[in-house]
Amino acid sequence: MATRISLRNARFQQLQTLLTNRNKRHRAGQFIVQGVRPITMAVEHGWEIQALLYDGERRLSQWARDLLAAHPHTEHVKMSPDLLAELAEKDEVELLAVVAMQPDVLDRIEAGPDFLGVVFDRPTQPGNIGAVIRSADAFGAHGVITTGHSADAYDPKAVRATTGSFFAMPVVRSPSPAEVVSWVEERRAAGLPIVVVATDEHGEADVSAFDLTQPVLLLVGSENDGLTRAWRDAADVTLSIPMTGSASSLNAANAATVVLYEARRQRLTK
Repeated sequence: MATRISLRNARFQQLQTLLTNRNKRHRAGQFIVQGVRPITMAVEHGWEIQALLYDGERRLSQWARDLLAAHPHTEHVKMSPDLLAELAEKDEVELLAVVAMQPDVLDRIEAGPDFLGVVFDRPTQPGNIGAVIRSADAFGAHGVITTGHSADAYDPKAVRATTGSFFAMPVVRSPSPAEVVSWVEERRAAGLPIVVVATDEHGEADVSAFDLTQPVLLLVGSENDGLTRAWRDAADVTLSIPMTGSASSLNAANAATVVLYEARRQRLTK
């Protein structure tokens, strides 16, 4: 049986904090997913759906009815259209999902001979995190790691920007480079020669001239400050992206996309 929210009561305020309050979102271990494709991807990839919020005053689409029917033991919440629209951050929405977060464990990322991973160090914009995740998924990466004090990958802006790719690959938050470097060293000791690759306008080699078919962990620096000294020291090689025109650099997500595309191109050619 569905519960009902038609007023700005404590339950509605708690749902609002999942959108707006990072600390409370992570304390609750859940986040709100907006949009048909992202919700569908979350279900298809086995994420735990903890609640389904839907417009209690309209006839739902077949997609929404099927989703509710497929989750009979999940909390169903009928909402007034205006309150649901606030949580959706848009008008004319019929259903949202409350989804459980995944653990921030690096071992969720599978690392084999064709490994391609991305570290995004101290990103400041949720939309850029989402863009990097979307590109990583599109070009065959196995996971994305954010390090340091950064924007939240579970921020609704970040999740929306992935257009569903967030649910198709591991996205792990790590407090510092040390934890990730230790993970890399463990895999190297087990026989997987991961190469840590940074990018910089003064890189040692052009990105197209370097072998990206080997196991690669790509480092992407903060939009404002680039990579930390710890990550620069951890890099095995620094590559440059050839550019013309007056631009001095690329947006962090664009730079990551260029290198991920080049890695995919090389691997398809090989």
